[in-house]
Amino acid sequence: MHHRLAVLFQYLVPKHALTAFAGFVAGHERGWITTEIIRRFVAKYRVNMDEALDSDITSYLSFNAFFTRALKPGARPLAKADLICPVDGAVSQFGDILHDQLFQAKGHHYSTTALVGGDVALADHFQDGSFATIYLSPRDYHRIHMPCDGRLTRMIYVPGDLFSVNPVTARGVPGLFARNERVVCVFESAHGPFVLVLVGATIVGSMATVWHGVVNPPRLPAPREWRYEGKTAVDLKQGDEMGRFLLGSTVVMLFPKRAMDFNPAWAPERAVRLGESMANNQ
Repeated sequence: MHHRLAVLFQYLVPKHALTAFAGFVAGHERGWITTEIIRRFVAKYRVNMDEALDSDITSYLSFNAFFTRALKPGARPLAKADLICPVDGAVSQFGDILHDQLFQAKGHHYSTTALVGGDVALADHFQDGSFATIYLSPRDYHRIHMPCDGRLTRMIYVPGDLFSVNPVTARGVPGLFARNERVVCVFESAHGPFVLVLVGATIVGSMATVWHGVVNPPRLPAPREWRYEGKTAVDLKQGDEMGRFLLGSTVVMLFPKRAMDFNPAWAPERAVRLGESMANNQ
């Protein structure tokens, strides 16, 4: 009953206004007030500042600067695997795409076409392929890195809702990841195309990529697309930073049909870390 009420409440609250306000507060420098907010956040969520490149919370001028903090060199060694985990977080779901359907939670599926913003031709690349969905909690490191070498070809901004993306909401809101605001990044790799989707959520002030900077705001009323080719092509190596969330969310990855062995230790709700093995191609 508590879970149902939590989900119902999200339908009722003005999520976009709340998110805009949170983004405004998090992005401004407020001296000792900012430091106190960070101090309370670290205590509440038990954030490990020892692994941060700058562990002094008083040095962060804004909450966003703290939230997107860098890690010390070597804090996340990269496994020798075809695909590495691109973030710190917890496994939401992973496995096979059944024709064009991704498993969200018990009783809920959604389509690859809906996830990528209605582009049928793009979604067709992932028919009967594989996917992985990883949830980033407030305490996690919030930069996103490359699961493998890739060349960026397209970026698509898809407007949408701003529901929370925690496990409770994933079980209660149909098509959650395909109805929330998101940034779809399309790459070519040695093993074919793959997609990495940054999914927005309540109070996620913005999403940014290393090649574009902040994608949102502005929160546009219709999808927008950028293409990268020739001189604008962006090549990134496995483990390179590709983007970041300013307040936490979820990443969804799509891979084409091929024999893939996911890390046998992976399971829904299991904690994962950037750089650990995600999968190998057979």
